[in-house]
Amino acid sequence: MKHKTIILMLFLAAALLISTGLSQNPIHAQQKAAEKQTEKPKETCITGQCHAQMGKDKFVHGPVTAGECAPCHGESPKHKDDPENNKFALIMKISDKCFSCHERFKPKQFTHTAIENNECTECHSPHGSEYKFQLKAKGGELCFQCHDNAIVGKQFVHGPAAVGGCVACHEPHTADYQKNLKAEGPELCFICHTDKAEMIHGAQFIHKPVSERCTSCHNPHSGAKQFMLDSSAPALCLECHKDKKEQLDTVTVKHGALETEKTCLNCHDAHNSNIAKNLTKEPLDLCLSCHDREYKRADGKMLMNMKKWLTENKDHHGPIKQKDCSGCHNPHGSNNFRILRSFYPATFYEPFGVENYDLCFSCHEKTLVLNPETTKLTNFRNGNANLHFVHVNKAIKGRTCRACHETHASNSPKHIREAVPFGGWDLPLNYQKTETGGSCTPGCHKLKKYDREKKEING
Repeated sequence: MKHKTIILMLFLAAALLISTGLSQNPIHAQQKAAEKQTEKPKETCITGQCHAQMGKDKFVHGPVTAGECAPCHGESPKHKDDPENNKFALIMKISDKCFSCHERFKPKQFTHTAIENNECTECHSPHGSEYKFQLKAKGGELCFQCHDNAIVGKQFVHGPAAVGGCVACHEPHTADYQKNLKAEGPELCFICHTDKAEMIHGAQFIHKPVSERCTSCHNPHSGAKQFMLDSSAPALCLECHKDKKEQLDTVTVKHGALETEKTCLNCHDAHNSNIAKNLTKEPLDLCLSCHDREYKRADGKMLMNMKKWLTENKDHHGPIKQKDCSGCHNPHGSNNFRILRSFYPATFYEPFGVENYDLCFSCHEKTLVLNPETTKLTNFRNGNANLHFVHVNKAIKGRTCRACHETHASNSPKHIREAVPFGGWDLPLNYQKTETGGSCTPGCHKLKKYDREKKEING
């Protein structure tokens, strides 16, 4: 019995000790927590009385956030007690110190002047600022502290430059290309102008400045004209196309398209095309996109609707069959009426001279009108008598080609006219073709027949 009593007492004592210990643990934990809350934070330069303003900016340099001033400024144990006589100096050159962490910004072939001069702090605050990357100002405002803002002072400003986004084109630290550009030539522009990149890379013909340097035409910052051009066509175009400038400065007749607002761009695409000469359409289609209506000429007369004429007259002159009006017309300008490439008589009569038919003889054999007799030069002969010679080769009243032939198209063989302007009326030709010749009864003479095999005798 005594033994059982002792065991019971020991059990009760153990229980009391355990319960007492458990009841004290929460109190102990609370005391520990309270001590931790009242524990002073690690003291750094920016938590003291002197530099408390540090680290309060929106964007703070990493070491400042961590309170690690020594990696840049070094140690100075006496600074706290006597700051005036124990000032900090940087432990190495600014750029070297920056590069010890920011190694990727070390100088390359082309380096921003500030970095070349070891002046990273020209742009960045070493502690913090209100701008990303601890910049001292935002965007273009920062750049224009050194660079002249006149470059964005013209009427039409490039989008990135207008909003201060200089870094859209320029690397602010180092680059592999001049002017610290992010890419070279047009490839830089194509970073944003992807639509142009797709068109140009798929085009057969590319304007030389586009394949080499867009800035030949466009100012990359701002321009006096739309699309950041410093001048408009044709002046801009003629800065390179000097042969065309010389031509246009000396010709007496200019293509009307050059006198309109679009000038050169009426016919040419400024960037690329799948048609030679950067034409916007195939040559004949291009011409007829304007010459599909009548125009009033300087002399008051009307220029015909050529598209309508070619539609209604099916037998087309060779150059038109080849779909190239420039066979006869210079598309820019000429010293001949109708911007013809060479001289062509504008009248019904013209004294004969080979030089008076330079345009025609650029394709046709001149012997056609030089030999009085022939068996092969022309089918327009009566027996062996060359009737081209008879009509054209006269010292005074030589009939010009236009007296009988339409220059563009006709519904008659050999482009023979139905009528020809003569004085104040349209003189009819009344041409009829036969197997071996033909006849005409124009207003200028009675019926005349010709036959290549059996010579006709006309009264």
